[in-house]
Amino acid sequence: MDTRKDAVFAYQAVYRYLSELIETANGPGELKLPSLRQLAQRLSVSVSTTKYAYSLLEDEGRIYARPKLGYFTRSMPAPLPNDQSSNLLDTAFVNARQPGMLALCSDAPAMLASLQNPLLMMERELTRQYPGAAVPHYQSLGEPELRATLAERYTRSTQSYWQAEHVYIGADLQSVLALSLQALSLQGTLALVESPCSWAILRQLQAAQIRVIEMPLDEDGRFDLPALNALLKAEPIRLAVLSSTVNIPQGNLMPAQDKQKICHWLAERDIWLFENDTYGELCFEPEPARYRDFADPEKLLVLSTFDKIIGAEAPYGYVLCRQHGQQFHRLFIERGFRLSPTRQKAIARLFHSRRIDQHLQTLRALLEERMQRMKALLEEHGKGQWQVVVPQGGASFWLKTTHPVDMRRVFERLLAQRIVIIPGEVFSQQGYWKHHLRLSYTLEWNKDIAQALKQLAQAIGEAR
Repeated sequence: MDTRKDAVFAYQAVYRYLSELIETANGPGELKLPSLRQLAQRLSVSVSTTKYAYSLLEDEGRIYARPKLGYFTRSMPAPLPNDQSSNLLDTAFVNARQPGMLALCSDAPAMLASLQNPLLMMERELTRQYPGAAVPHYQSLGEPELRATLAERYTRSTQSYWQAEHVYIGADLQSVLALSLQALSLQGTLALVESPCSWAILRQLQAAQIRVIEMPLDEDGRFDLPALNALLKAEPIRLAVLSSTVNIPQGNLMPAQDKQKICHWLAERDIWLFENDTYGELCFEPEPARYRDFADPEKLLVLSTFDKIIGAEAPYGYVLCRQHGQQFHRLFIERGFRLSPTRQKAIARLFHSRRIDQHLQTLRALLEERMQRMKALLEEHGKGQWQVVVPQGGASFWLKTTHPVDMRRVFERLLAQRIVIIPGEVFSQQGYWKHHLRLSYTLEWNKDIAQALKQLAQAIGEAR
Protein backbone atom coordinates (compact mmCIF):
# COMPACT_ATOMS: atom_id res chain seq x y z
CA MET A 1 0.00 0.00 0.00
CA ASP A 2 1.05 3.59 -0.54
CA THR A 3 2.58 4.98 2.68
CA ARG A 4 3.69 8.43 1.42
CA LYS A 5 2.57 11.47 3.37
CA ASP A 6 0.20 12.43 0.59
CA ALA A 7 -1.29 8.96 0.37
CA VAL A 8 -5.03 8.88 -0.19
CA PHE A 9 -7.47 7.23 2.20
CA ALA A 10 -7.30 3.43 2.35
CA TYR A 11 -10.41 2.76 0.27
CA GLN A 12 -9.12 5.10 -2.44
CA ALA A 13 -5.80 3.22 -2.54
CA VAL A 14 -7.67 -0.08 -2.83
CA TYR A 15 -9.85 1.41 -5.55
CA ARG A 16 -6.73 2.52 -7.41
CA TYR A 17 -5.16 -0.93 -7.08
CA LEU A 18 -8.28 -2.60 -8.45
CA SER A 19 -8.52 -0.08 -11.30
CA GLU A 20 -4.98 -0.95 -12.38
CA LEU A 21 -5.72 -4.64 -12.03
CA ILE A 22 -8.79 -4.33 -14.26
CA GLU A 23 -7.08 -2.16 -16.89
CA THR A 24 -3.98 -4.35 -17.21
CA ALA A 25 -5.95 -7.62 -17.43
CA ASN A 26 -5.23 -9.51 -20.64
CA GLY A 27 -7.89 -10.83 -22.97
CA PRO A 28 -11.37 -9.65 -23.91
CA GLY A 29 -13.21 -11.93 -21.47
CA GLU A 30 -14.33 -11.32 -17.93
CA LEU A 31 -11.83 -11.35 -15.09
CA LYS A 32 -12.68 -12.84 -11.69
CA LEU A 33 -11.46 -10.50 -8.98
CA PRO A 34 -10.12 -11.50 -5.55
CA SER A 35 -12.68 -12.01 -2.80
CA LEU A 36 -13.15 -9.31 -0.19
CA ARG A 37 -11.16 -11.26 2.39
CA GLN A 38 -8.40 -12.23 -0.05
CA LEU A 39 -7.91 -8.62 -1.08
CA ALA A 40 -8.03 -7.38 2.50
CA GLN A 41 -5.27 -9.84 3.47
CA ARG A 42 -3.22 -9.02 0.36
CA LEU A 43 -3.31 -5.26 0.95
CA SER A 44 -3.37 -5.30 4.77
CA VAL A 45 -6.65 -3.41 5.08
CA SER A 46 -10.04 -4.17 6.60
CA VAL A 47 -12.76 -6.11 4.79
CA SER A 48 -15.05 -3.07 5.04
CA THR A 49 -12.42 -1.03 3.17
CA THR A 50 -12.24 -3.52 0.30
CA LYS A 51 -16.03 -3.76 0.24
CA TYR A 52 -16.35 0.01 -0.16
CA ALA A 53 -13.79 0.07 -2.99
CA TYR A 54 -15.68 -2.73 -4.77
CA SER A 55 -18.96 -0.84 -4.34
CA LEU A 56 -17.46 2.24 -6.01
CA LEU A 57 -16.39 0.18 -9.01
CA GLU A 58 -19.79 -1.50 -9.09
CA ASP A 59 -21.55 1.89 -9.09
CA GLU A 60 -19.39 2.91 -12.05
CA GLY A 61 -20.46 -0.20 -13.95
CA ARG A 62 -16.91 -1.54 -14.19
CA ILE A 63 -17.58 -4.72 -12.21
CA TYR A 64 -20.57 -6.76 -11.09
CA ALA A 65 -21.26 -9.35 -8.41
CA ARG A 66 -22.44 -12.93 -8.98
CA PRO A 67 -24.14 -14.46 -5.95
CA LYS A 68 -21.80 -16.93 -4.18
CA LEU A 69 -19.19 -16.54 -6.93
CA GLY A 70 -17.69 -13.11 -6.27
CA TYR A 71 -16.92 -10.05 -8.35
CA PHE A 72 -16.20 -10.00 -12.10
CA THR A 73 -15.14 -7.29 -14.53
CA ARG A 74 -17.38 -6.06 -17.31
CA SER A 75 -16.12 -5.68 -20.85
CA MET A 76 -15.15 -2.07 -21.58
CA PRO A 77 -17.53 -0.16 -23.88
CA ALA A 78 -16.22 1.79 -26.84
CA PRO A 79 -16.00 5.59 -26.49
CA LEU A 80 -19.27 7.31 -27.28
CA PRO A 81 -19.15 9.17 -30.61
CA ASN A 82 -19.11 12.96 -30.78
CA ASP A 83 -21.59 13.55 -33.57
CA GLN A 84 -22.46 17.08 -34.61
CA SER A 85 -25.90 16.92 -33.01
CA SER A 86 -24.50 16.14 -29.55
CA ASN A 87 -23.30 18.73 -27.06
CA LEU A 88 -19.51 18.84 -26.82
CA LEU A 89 -19.46 19.32 -23.06
CA ASP A 90 -21.97 16.53 -22.41
CA THR A 91 -20.03 14.17 -24.68
CA ALA A 92 -16.83 14.94 -22.78
CA PHE A 93 -18.37 14.32 -19.37
CA VAL A 94 -20.18 11.13 -20.39
CA ASN A 95 -16.97 9.69 -21.81
CA ALA A 96 -14.90 10.82 -18.82
CA ARG A 97 -17.07 8.53 -16.68
CA GLN A 98 -16.61 5.51 -18.95
CA PRO A 99 -14.39 2.69 -17.64
CA GLY A 100 -10.84 2.76 -18.90
CA MET A 101 -10.89 6.42 -19.97
CA LEU A 102 -8.12 8.81 -18.90
CA ALA A 103 -9.86 12.08 -18.05
CA LEU A 104 -7.42 14.96 -18.47
CA CYS A 105 -10.44 17.20 -17.93
CA SER A 106 -11.35 16.40 -14.33
CA ASP A 107 -12.45 19.27 -12.07
CA ALA A 108 -12.16 17.75 -8.60
CA PRO A 109 -9.44 19.31 -6.41
CA ALA A 110 -10.50 17.11 -3.47
CA MET A 111 -9.30 14.07 -5.46
CA LEU A 112 -5.86 14.85 -4.04
CA ALA A 113 -7.03 15.00 -0.43
CA SER A 114 -10.64 14.83 0.68
CA LEU A 115 -12.38 15.25 4.02
CA GLN A 116 -14.96 12.59 3.27
CA ASN A 117 -13.80 10.18 5.98
CA PRO A 118 -13.73 12.81 8.77
CA LEU A 119 -17.10 14.11 7.52
CA LEU A 120 -18.72 10.68 7.67
CA MET A 121 -17.18 9.95 11.06
CA MET A 122 -18.54 13.24 12.40
CA GLU A 123 -21.94 12.42 10.90
CA ARG A 124 -22.00 9.05 12.66
CA GLU A 125 -21.07 10.69 15.95
CA LEU A 126 -23.85 13.26 15.55
CA THR A 127 -26.33 10.52 14.71
CA ARG A 128 -25.58 8.94 18.07
CA GLN A 129 -25.91 12.30 19.84
CA TYR A 130 -29.12 13.35 18.10
CA PRO A 131 -31.70 10.55 17.71
CA GLY A 132 -33.71 10.70 14.48
CA ALA A 133 -36.89 11.78 16.27
CA ALA A 134 -35.14 14.86 17.68
CA VAL A 135 -33.92 16.16 14.30
CA PRO A 136 -36.20 17.60 11.58
CA HIS A 137 -36.06 15.63 8.34
CA TYR A 138 -34.91 18.74 6.50
CA GLN A 139 -34.80 22.52 6.77
CA SER A 140 -35.79 24.40 3.63
CA LEU A 141 -33.22 27.19 4.03
CA GLY A 142 -30.40 24.98 5.29
CA GLU A 143 -29.36 23.63 8.68
CA PRO A 144 -29.20 26.53 11.20
CA GLU A 145 -25.78 25.66 12.62
CA LEU A 146 -24.21 25.52 9.17
CA ARG A 147 -25.87 28.78 8.12
CA ALA A 148 -24.50 30.51 11.23
CA THR A 149 -21.04 29.00 10.64
CA LEU A 150 -20.89 30.29 7.06
CA ALA A 151 -22.08 33.75 8.12
CA GLU A 152 -19.31 33.87 10.73
CA ARG A 153 -16.66 32.64 8.29
CA TYR A 154 -17.47 35.25 5.65
CA THR A 155 -17.71 38.17 8.10
CA ARG A 156 -14.63 40.41 7.95
CA SER A 157 -15.62 43.78 9.40
CA THR A 158 -18.51 45.96 10.59
CA GLN A 159 -19.16 46.81 6.92
CA SER A 160 -18.52 43.37 5.44
CA TYR A 161 -20.58 41.17 7.70
CA TRP A 162 -23.23 38.46 7.39
CA GLN A 163 -25.89 36.96 9.63
CA ALA A 164 -27.25 33.42 9.50
CA GLU A 165 -30.47 34.77 7.99
CA HIS A 166 -28.46 35.93 4.93
CA VAL A 167 -27.29 32.37 4.13
CA TYR A 168 -29.24 29.85 2.00
CA ILE A 169 -28.17 26.25 1.32
CA GLY A 170 -29.36 24.08 -1.55
CA ALA A 171 -28.62 20.82 -3.32
CA ASP A 172 -25.83 22.16 -5.54
CA LEU A 173 -24.36 25.32 -7.04
CA GLN A 174 -26.65 25.36 -10.08
CA SER A 175 -29.79 25.11 -7.94
CA VAL A 176 -28.92 27.97 -5.61
CA LEU A 177 -27.82 30.15 -8.53
CA ALA A 178 -31.12 29.52 -10.34
CA LEU A 179 -33.15 30.47 -7.25
CA SER A 180 -30.99 33.55 -6.66
CA LEU A 181 -31.61 34.87 -10.17
CA GLN A 182 -35.32 34.34 -9.61
CA ALA A 183 -35.33 35.95 -6.15
CA LEU A 184 -33.63 39.08 -7.50
CA SER A 185 -35.91 39.21 -10.58
CA LEU A 186 -32.96 39.01 -12.96
CA GLN A 187 -34.42 36.56 -15.50
CA GLY A 188 -34.36 37.93 -19.03
CA THR A 189 -31.89 40.72 -18.20
CA LEU A 190 -28.31 41.39 -19.33
CA ALA A 191 -25.26 39.95 -17.55
CA LEU A 192 -21.54 40.63 -17.78
CA VAL A 193 -19.23 37.65 -17.22
CA GLU A 194 -15.49 37.21 -17.29
CA SER A 195 -14.36 35.04 -20.18
CA PRO A 196 -13.40 32.22 -20.11
CA CYS A 197 -16.30 31.54 -17.75
CA SER A 198 -17.44 28.45 -15.87
CA TRP A 199 -19.66 26.35 -18.14
CA ALA A 200 -22.03 25.75 -15.19
CA ILE A 201 -22.53 29.51 -14.78
CA LEU A 202 -23.10 30.00 -18.52
CA ARG A 203 -25.67 27.21 -18.66
CA GLN A 204 -27.62 28.59 -15.71
CA LEU A 205 -27.68 32.11 -17.14
CA GLN A 206 -28.90 30.69 -20.43
CA ALA A 207 -31.64 28.72 -18.63
CA ALA A 208 -32.79 31.99 -17.03
CA GLN A 209 -32.93 33.59 -20.52
CA ILE A 210 -30.26 36.09 -19.51
CA ARG A 211 -28.28 37.58 -22.38
CA VAL A 212 -24.56 37.37 -21.69
CA ILE A 213 -21.81 39.80 -22.62
CA GLU A 214 -18.37 38.22 -22.25
CA MET A 215 -15.39 40.37 -21.23
CA PRO A 216 -12.21 38.51 -22.24
CA LEU A 217 -9.33 38.26 -19.78
CA ASP A 218 -5.85 38.91 -21.12
CA GLU A 219 -2.94 36.53 -20.57
CA ASP A 220 -2.26 38.15 -17.17
CA GLY A 221 -5.84 37.57 -16.02
CA ARG A 222 -6.84 41.24 -16.31
CA PHE A 223 -9.59 43.10 -18.12
CA ASP A 224 -9.04 45.97 -20.55
CA LEU A 225 -10.34 48.42 -17.94
CA PRO A 226 -11.13 51.37 -20.28
CA ALA A 227 -13.07 48.98 -22.56
CA LEU A 228 -14.89 47.53 -19.55
CA ASN A 229 -15.85 50.98 -18.27
CA ALA A 230 -17.14 52.00 -21.70
CA LEU A 231 -19.15 48.77 -21.90
CA LEU A 232 -20.76 49.37 -18.51
CA LYS A 233 -21.75 52.88 -19.62
CA ALA A 234 -23.15 51.72 -22.95
CA GLU A 235 -25.13 48.60 -21.98
CA PRO A 236 -28.02 48.14 -19.50
CA ILE A 237 -26.17 45.48 -17.53
CA ARG A 238 -28.01 44.26 -14.42
CA LEU A 239 -25.50 41.78 -12.98
CA ALA A 240 -21.83 40.80 -13.24
CA VAL A 241 -20.54 37.29 -12.44
CA LEU A 242 -16.86 37.27 -11.45
CA SER A 243 -14.46 34.85 -9.72
CA SER A 244 -13.55 35.86 -6.18
CA THR A 245 -9.80 35.11 -6.36
CA VAL A 246 -8.20 33.14 -9.21
CA ASN A 247 -10.07 33.34 -12.51
CA ILE A 248 -11.37 29.88 -13.31
CA PRO A 249 -10.49 28.13 -15.61
CA GLN A 250 -7.70 30.53 -16.60
CA GLY A 251 -5.96 30.36 -13.23
CA ASN A 252 -4.64 33.92 -12.99
CA LEU A 253 -5.20 36.46 -10.21
CA MET A 254 -6.53 39.94 -10.94
CA PRO A 255 -4.75 42.72 -9.00
CA ALA A 256 -6.56 44.24 -6.03
CA GLN A 257 -6.59 47.73 -7.57
CA ASP A 258 -8.40 46.40 -10.64
CA LYS A 259 -11.05 44.76 -8.47
CA GLN A 260 -11.51 47.95 -6.49
CA LYS A 261 -12.11 49.97 -9.67
CA ILE A 262 -14.54 47.41 -11.05
CA CYS A 263 -16.54 47.36 -7.80
CA HIS A 264 -16.71 51.16 -7.84
CA TRP A 265 -18.09 51.17 -11.40
CA LEU A 266 -20.62 48.44 -10.58
CA ALA A 267 -21.83 50.36 -7.51
CA GLU A 268 -22.16 53.57 -9.53
CA ARG A 269 -24.54 51.83 -11.92
CA ASP A 270 -26.43 49.81 -9.29
CA ILE A 271 -25.29 46.50 -10.85
CA TRP A 272 -25.53 43.28 -8.86
CA LEU A 273 -22.20 41.55 -8.28
CA PHE A 274 -22.36 37.74 -8.13
CA GLU A 275 -19.02 36.64 -6.69
CA ASN A 276 -18.24 33.03 -7.58
CA ASP A 277 -16.27 31.76 -4.58
CA THR A 278 -16.14 28.11 -5.71
CA TYR A 279 -12.33 28.20 -5.95
CA GLY A 280 -11.85 31.15 -3.61
CA GLU A 281 -9.96 29.06 -1.04
CA LEU A 282 -7.67 27.42 -3.61
CA CYS A 283 -5.44 30.39 -4.46
CA PHE A 284 -1.72 29.74 -3.90
CA GLU A 285 -1.10 33.33 -2.81
CA PRO A 286 -1.83 33.97 0.89
CA GLU A 287 -4.74 36.33 1.64
CA PRO A 288 -5.61 37.34 -1.95
CA ALA A 289 -7.95 40.28 -2.51
CA ARG A 290 -11.55 39.38 -3.21
CA TYR A 291 -14.22 41.43 -4.94
CA ARG A 292 -16.31 41.40 -1.77
CA ASP A 293 -13.54 43.37 -0.03
CA PHE A 294 -14.53 46.38 -2.16
CA ALA A 295 -18.13 45.71 -3.26
CA ASP A 296 -21.30 47.44 -2.14
CA PRO A 297 -22.61 44.89 0.41
CA GLU A 298 -26.21 45.73 -0.49
CA LYS A 299 -25.65 44.70 -4.13
CA LEU A 300 -23.45 41.66 -3.45
CA LEU A 301 -24.26 37.95 -3.67
CA VAL A 302 -21.61 35.33 -2.89
CA LEU A 303 -22.09 31.78 -4.17
CA SER A 304 -20.04 28.66 -3.60
CA THR A 305 -20.09 24.94 -2.85
CA PHE A 306 -18.36 22.54 -0.45
CA ASP A 307 -17.36 19.71 -2.78
CA LYS A 308 -14.20 21.35 -4.17
CA ILE A 309 -12.55 21.21 -0.75
CA ILE A 310 -14.41 18.44 1.12
CA GLY A 311 -15.26 15.98 -1.66
CA ALA A 312 -18.26 14.40 -3.34
CA GLU A 313 -19.99 13.64 -0.03
CA ALA A 314 -20.63 17.39 0.39
CA PRO A 315 -22.19 18.54 -2.91
CA TYR A 316 -24.33 21.31 -1.40
CA GLY A 317 -24.27 24.82 -2.84
CA TYR A 318 -24.88 27.99 -0.88
CA VAL A 319 -25.41 31.72 -1.36
CA LEU A 320 -25.04 34.74 0.91
CA CYS A 321 -27.20 37.78 0.18
CA ARG A 322 -28.34 40.59 2.49
CA GLN A 323 -31.22 41.80 0.34
CA HIS A 324 -34.64 40.44 -0.75
CA GLY A 325 -34.82 38.01 2.16
CA GLN A 326 -38.56 37.43 1.76
CA GLN A 327 -38.15 36.34 -1.88
CA PHE A 328 -35.26 34.00 -0.97
CA HIS A 329 -37.27 32.49 1.89
CA ARG A 330 -40.33 31.95 -0.26
CA LEU A 331 -38.47 30.38 -3.18
CA PHE A 332 -36.30 28.08 -1.05
CA ILE A 333 -39.33 26.93 0.93
CA GLU A 334 -41.26 26.28 -2.30
CA ARG A 335 -38.30 24.39 -3.75
CA GLY A 336 -38.09 22.28 -0.57
CA PHE A 337 -34.56 20.87 -0.76
CA ARG A 338 -34.42 17.60 1.18
CA LEU A 339 -30.86 17.75 2.47
CA SER A 340 -29.53 15.75 5.41
CA PRO A 341 -29.47 18.06 8.44
CA THR A 342 -26.99 15.76 10.18
CA ARG A 343 -24.51 15.96 7.31
CA GLN A 344 -24.86 19.74 7.20
CA LYS A 345 -24.27 19.87 10.96
CA ALA A 346 -21.19 17.67 10.45
CA ILE A 347 -19.83 20.14 7.89
CA ALA A 348 -20.37 22.96 10.39
CA ARG A 349 -18.41 21.03 13.04
CA LEU A 350 -15.49 20.58 10.61
CA PHE A 351 -15.37 24.36 10.26
CA HIS A 352 -15.66 24.97 14.01
CA SER A 353 -12.88 22.52 14.83
CA ARG A 354 -10.56 24.25 12.31
CA ARG A 355 -10.25 20.88 10.57
CA ILE A 356 -11.14 22.49 7.24
CA ASP A 357 -8.51 25.21 7.64
CA GLN A 358 -5.82 22.61 8.35
CA HIS A 359 -7.06 20.57 5.40
CA LEU A 360 -6.94 23.59 3.10
CA GLN A 361 -3.27 24.14 3.87
CA THR A 362 -2.56 20.54 2.90
CA LEU A 363 -4.76 20.67 -0.20
CA ARG A 364 -3.23 23.90 -1.53
CA ALA A 365 0.27 22.46 -1.05
CA LEU A 366 -0.72 19.28 -2.91
CA LEU A 367 -2.31 21.26 -5.73
CA GLU A 368 0.79 23.40 -6.14
CA GLU A 369 3.06 20.35 -6.10
CA ARG A 370 0.95 18.56 -8.75
CA MET A 371 0.79 21.77 -10.78
CA GLN A 372 4.59 21.94 -10.86
CA ARG A 373 4.77 18.27 -11.83
CA MET A 374 2.31 18.81 -14.67
CA LYS A 375 4.16 21.98 -15.76
CA ALA A 376 7.39 20.02 -16.10
CA LEU A 377 5.64 17.35 -18.20
CA LEU A 378 3.97 19.97 -20.41
CA GLU A 379 7.30 21.68 -21.07
CA GLU A 380 9.01 18.36 -21.74
CA HIS A 381 6.45 16.86 -24.11
CA GLY A 382 4.80 19.92 -25.68
CA LYS A 383 7.19 20.05 -28.65
CA GLY A 384 6.20 23.66 -29.28
CA GLN A 385 2.50 22.84 -29.61
CA TRP A 386 1.28 24.99 -26.68
CA GLN A 387 2.07 27.91 -24.41
CA VAL A 388 2.35 27.11 -20.71
CA VAL A 389 1.23 29.81 -18.25
CA VAL A 390 1.67 28.91 -14.59
CA PRO A 391 -1.70 29.14 -12.78
CA GLN A 392 -1.86 30.96 -9.44
CA GLY A 393 -4.41 28.60 -7.99
CA GLY A 394 -7.20 26.19 -8.83
CA ALA A 395 -6.78 22.74 -10.29
CA SER A 396 -6.04 23.19 -14.01
CA PHE A 397 -3.88 24.71 -16.74
CA TRP A 398 -5.41 26.90 -19.43
CA LEU A 399 -3.39 25.98 -22.51
CA LYS A 400 -3.24 27.91 -25.77
CA THR A 401 -1.94 26.21 -28.90
CA THR A 402 0.90 28.04 -30.62
CA HIS A 403 -0.87 27.71 -33.99
CA PRO A 404 -4.60 27.84 -34.85
CA VAL A 405 -6.06 24.38 -34.31
CA ASP A 406 -9.54 22.92 -34.55
CA MET A 407 -9.75 21.67 -30.98
CA ARG A 408 -12.85 19.61 -31.75
CA ARG A 409 -10.75 17.47 -34.09
CA VAL A 410 -8.16 17.08 -31.32
CA PHE A 411 -10.94 16.09 -28.91
CA GLU A 412 -12.23 13.43 -31.34
CA ARG A 413 -8.75 12.01 -32.05
CA LEU A 414 -7.99 11.66 -28.36
CA LEU A 415 -11.41 10.20 -27.60
CA ALA A 416 -10.61 7.35 -29.98
CA GLN A 417 -7.47 6.76 -27.87
CA ARG A 418 -9.54 6.75 -24.65
CA ILE A 419 -8.31 10.18 -23.51
CA VAL A 420 -10.77 12.97 -22.67
CA ILE A 421 -9.99 16.70 -22.79
CA ILE A 422 -12.19 19.80 -22.49
CA PRO A 423 -11.86 22.20 -25.46
CA GLY A 424 -11.79 25.89 -24.54
CA GLU A 425 -14.91 26.75 -26.53
CA VAL A 426 -17.20 25.25 -23.85
CA PHE A 427 -16.19 28.17 -21.60
CA SER A 428 -17.75 30.73 -23.93
CA GLN A 429 -21.14 31.31 -25.54
CA GLN A 430 -19.72 33.70 -28.11
CA GLY A 431 -17.11 31.60 -29.90
CA TYR A 432 -14.00 32.57 -27.92
CA TRP A 433 -11.12 30.26 -26.94
CA LYS A 434 -11.33 27.84 -29.87
CA HIS A 435 -7.56 27.31 -29.71
CA HIS A 436 -7.48 26.66 -25.96
CA LEU A 437 -8.15 23.73 -23.66
CA ARG A 438 -8.45 23.17 -19.92
CA LEU A 439 -6.06 20.54 -18.63
CA SER A 440 -6.40 19.32 -15.06
CA TYR A 441 -3.59 18.34 -12.72
CA THR A 442 -5.94 16.58 -10.28
CA LEU A 443 -5.52 13.30 -12.12
CA GLU A 444 -5.03 9.62 -11.53
CA TRP A 445 -1.27 10.03 -11.32
CA ASN A 446 -0.72 6.28 -11.21
CA LYS A 447 -1.49 6.31 -14.95
CA ASP A 448 0.98 7.25 -17.69
CA ILE A 449 0.30 11.00 -17.86
CA ALA A 450 3.49 11.64 -19.82
CA GLN A 451 2.34 9.31 -22.60
CA ALA A 452 -1.08 10.96 -22.65
CA LEU A 453 0.55 14.39 -23.09
CA LYS A 454 2.64 13.01 -25.96
CA GLN A 455 -0.57 11.82 -27.60
CA LEU A 456 -2.13 15.25 -27.00
CA ALA A 457 0.81 17.00 -28.65
CA GLN A 458 0.63 14.57 -31.58
CA ALA A 459 -3.12 15.10 -31.99
CA ILE A 460 -2.67 18.88 -32.01
CA GLY A 461 0.09 18.59 -34.59
CA GLU A 462 -2.07 16.38 -36.82
CA ALA A 463 -5.08 18.70 -36.45
CA ARG A 464 -3.07 21.63 -37.83
